[in-house]
Amino acid sequence: MLESSAGVINERLTREAFSSLCGTLAGVPFVKLVVVRETGDVHFINANRYRFHSDYIAEQILNLSSDELDQELDAFNDEVYSSPERRFLLATLGQHQSKKGKQFLTLETVEVDNMGAEMIRGLYQAVSPLTDRRHRLFFKPNNHEQEVNASGVPVVTASALFAEAEYLPLNSGEVTGRLRVFRSAEEFRSQRDSLEWYDIILMDRVPDDIPRLSGIINSNHTTPLSHTNVLASGWQIPNAVQLGIRERAAEMDKQWVHYRVDSEAREVLLKSAEAPDPLPRKPSWAVHQVRLEQPDSESAGIVSLNELRLNDRYRYGTKAANLGELMHLLEHGSSKLLGYYQLPRPPRENLLTHLAEFLGTESEVKALMASARTFLKENVTIPRGLAIPFSFQRLFLESSPTIQQTIGKLKMALQLDAREVDPLCVSLQNLIRNTRIPDSLREQIDEQITMNLMGVSSFVVRSSSNAEDLEEFSAAGVYESINHVTTADKLFESIKKVWASLLSPRSTRLRQEVGISLDDSYMGVVIQEEVPSDFGGVMVTTNPTNRGDFRNVYLNASVKSVENIVGGTELPIQYLFNTVEGGGKTLSLGDADRDLPTEQLNLLGQLAFAGRLLQSHFSPDYTFSWPVDIEWLASEDRIYILQLRPYAK
Repeated sequence: MLESSAGVINERLTREAFSSLCGTLAGVPFVKLVVVRETGDVHFINANRYRFHSDYIAEQILNLSSDELDQELDAFNDEVYSSPERRFLLATLGQHQSKKGKQFLTLETVEVDNMGAEMIRGLYQAVSPLTDRRHRLFFKPNNHEQEVNASGVPVVTASALFAEAEYLPLNSGEVTGRLRVFRSAEEFRSQRDSLEWYDIILMDRVPDDIPRLSGIINSNHTTPLSHTNVLASGWQIPNAVQLGIRERAAEMDKQWVHYRVDSEAREVLLKSAEAPDPLPRKPSWAVHQVRLEQPDSESAGIVSLNELRLNDRYRYGTKAANLGELMHLLEHGSSKLLGYYQLPRPPRENLLTHLAEFLGTESEVKALMASARTFLKENVTIPRGLAIPFSFQRLFLESSPTIQQTIGKLKMALQLDAREVDPLCVSLQNLIRNTRIPDSLREQIDEQITMNLMGVSSFVVRSSSNAEDLEEFSAAGVYESINHVTTADKLFESIKKVWASLLSPRSTRLRQEVGISLDDSYMGVVIQEEVPSDFGGVMVTTNPTNRGDFRNVYLNASVKSVENIVGGTELPIQYLFNTVEGGGKTLSLGDADRDLPTEQLNLLGQLAFAGRLLQSHFSPDYTFSWPVDIEWLASEDRIYILQLRPYAK
């Protein structure tokens, strides 16, 4: 036996022993373990002393210092996760509870482990006799390859566990505020005007049309990539899933509470708190104001997206500029393309050898750069389209004296923080939708579509404001975009709906809260060909539930609609894809009845690597670590990127 501070060897892991050795991640208690294949010894590791399996193996088995191990870490990882002749089998034992209250155990490896069927059986057979006999043991496949190889042992999938998981930390943090509990979306919308910035909203699944709040609690499962959680990340407020909490917390409705979300806890912390006296007038974040670049609404014409670069955002909006920049990158490459992989990941000097293995080329920078550019060009497409500048919106608004008068009233109401703000916004939106676009503007739009998009049968009309997709102001889901536009009349109606969305009560309030003036806020329009697709979704180039995870990106997919995913009306299939060693795993099937086929999973793996490369180019700093949020579609062997924006770091 080892010292109790290190762990135990070949001893049954009783409930007491498990508790003394375990750590906690995302609400799940776990114990790390190592099986020495030559001797059959099973080492259960103290998670509080050893953060990684490798640290334990170095110190307790190989008699190496951590520095000595670090010098050969990649070789060590290859030997323990890839080699068919590996000395050790590394795994984690997790403790779970079903909805019926029955406890069970899961045995899993890391995502990069390519264990075959024989190794999986050997691991299970070595560990099973040493676990608590009262709890059934299941092997949990941690990548798609393992799902195929694990047929010889009892299996529970990650998606099945996700459906059972009572706690999912989406965005960590803590806050004191007033709890508001809503039983339905209808009840929420009937009382939305009564919400204050210090409120914490609790619903089965919080919708994306929320004002800025202090906290979010979902009592049903949702995805970390919904617009709601994108906003929570940007606002830096706690957000979590805690199944069944709505019923338990109903008696705390409208009371002040302390709320905490911790990735290492087993559940959310929600307890009564004293209401401040007097109530705070302004939130702490109100002192931080967002400053926009000076917009240009004077001199710009309609252009093809491929003519735009990032610096055109002050005339066409960030969405249009990002798409134009992406088109330029695909055509001409980028000197920043390898940035993420060139970063040191101690003790690794960089990750270039891993990228080279994926691309099938040499790890020399010049060769890698050429291969990365070719990979993106061959696999990623941007649907062709046009960008309508801010000047067209200005000219349209100026064409109507009634609109101008109402805008003046709205500006005055905003200055006074008057109750009339919301009704004026609604009135303005109606005026914009019902006012005819001047013939001169209409003719220019019609001419450009005829010249550049002739033959397109269905369009997507997207918002592209200068007050969205910013490092400090996301506005995810705030402005309107319209799909399936098939006629000229519907196209012009859609353009006006997009313009009007800049003046919705919600968007106006959100901008006002961060100091973005109405005078500085403009709306461009992107008109794109609507491409046919087999499936689509959203990806962020980080793991939002574990920001320290530099390998994985989080990807959601649906065979129905991308809008359903980001809007929170559909629970998508959720994945983690490894952008270092490759491979991926299914976290949740969501509302789907089956996983995507292998060919489509392989395509998602390519999308994950493409996202990492694009992240490097679009990073606003030179650490290349700022993640991006990508909406995408896929058809056969092609990936279409619909939009790309910064994701909260």
